[in-house]
Parts: sequence; C-alpha cells; structure tokens
Amino acid sequence: MARTLLIVEDEDRLRDLLRGYLEREGFRIVLAGDGMQALSLARSERPDLVVLDLMLPGIDGLEVCRRLRTFSDAYVLMLTAKAGEIDRVIGLEVGADDYLTKPFSPRELVARVRAMLRRPRNAGDVPGPPLLQFGVLTIDAARHEVLLAGESLKLTNLEYTLLSVLVSAPGRVFTRSQLLERVWGNDYFGDDHVIDVHIANLRKKLGDDPARPTFIITVRGVGYRFGDGL
Repeated sequence: MARTLLIVEDEDRLRDLLRGYLEREGFRIVLAGDGMQALSLARSERPDLVVLDLMLPGIDGLEVCRRLRTFSDAYVLMLTAKAGEIDRVIGLEVGADDYLTKPFSPRELVARVRAMLRRPRNAGDVPGPPLLQFGVLTIDAARHEVLLAGESLKLTNLEYTLLSVLVSAPGRVFTRSQLLERVWGNDYFGDDHVIDVHIANLRKKLGDDPARPTFIITVRGVGYRFGDGL
C-alpha cells in the first residue's frame, strides 16, 4: 500500500507543488491549509509522515506538532522560513524529527521524506537488558520509558532512540556522523546540527547542566558520550 503523507501548508502554490512531486513518487497525499484541519485529518487519515509548515493561520506549526504528538507517532518534517537557532530548537523540542528551511529544493524534500520512511520508527533502539539503571536515571526498554528519580520523562521517540544509542556503550564517544547513521539512517544527508539540537533537548529534560553534565558529555570537535559523571 502507498504510504500516506499529510502536507500542511497555507500557500496554495507551494502546497500544490509539493503534492505533485510527492504523488509522482507514489505517495498518497492528504492536504491541509491550516492547523485545525491538519489535526482533524491526522486523526482520520493516520499519515505515516507530516510535512508541516511552521507559519500557519490560526494555530501555528509548533502547536500543531505539540498536539499531534499526543496521539500520533508520524514522522514530522517541519518547514520554516526562519533560519534562527530558536526556531529549530523549539520545533524539534515539541516533537518534529527534522526541519527544512525555505527556500528549498522539492527534490531535497522528497529525498528527506524517503530517508525517514526507509527506517522503522525506533530503528536506533539498541537491544539490551530490559531495565537499565544509571544513578537516578532508569531506562525501561520493555515499557519504552525513561524515569528520572522515579518520574516519567516525556521524551519524543527520536530522543528516546538517541538516548538508547548513547547508553548502549557508556563512556564510548559517538561522533555526530555515527549518531546520524544509527538514529536517522545512513542515507540522511541533512544538517548534522540536528544532533546538537536534540542533545540540547535531551539534556534539558534530564536536568543535565551542560557546564557540568552528569549524563551526556560533549567531546569537543568529535561528538558525545554517556555517563562520565555517574
């Protein structure tokens, strides 16, 4: 069966252009012009992936993504006309998997979509003990849950997968390219800055001070490792 994609974009020309490119790739396309319509269609059509514009009439893309994450595990590729750091951070923090800054090539968008859909939702999860304990941090693989001092953390699937890769080998340094390959897939060709944004979001939820981290340690110029401060 054809994969279903929901395109949420209020600019008619861009929405039709993306529909044309993606339909030629064999996808089933559903269109929405505003946030409320997008959420309604996401519930009824159960898309595999949502192409979501940040700037929408009514509720914006960030709020759409936030609400979408309460009932859908669809991939979210956020489109933004703003290249500022804060927009990227907030967009990924509310559950988007990746972002693309306008203007962009429709062919690049198609390639990003295909790369996302080629990997299962939790492709980076690393098999291991069902329950891992690192100080006050508990990772319950059977329940797909992370607890901090007994309190459940609201991680996105991508954040959970990224953490799973890091904790699979405490103390080992993972380069950005290795994390991209393990979490996003070896055919991902977007900006590797996406790693830093998701790490920042993870640290915030873990209560990790970047200056004196307990869980996720930056190895400057290389990547990240887990667990030095435990």
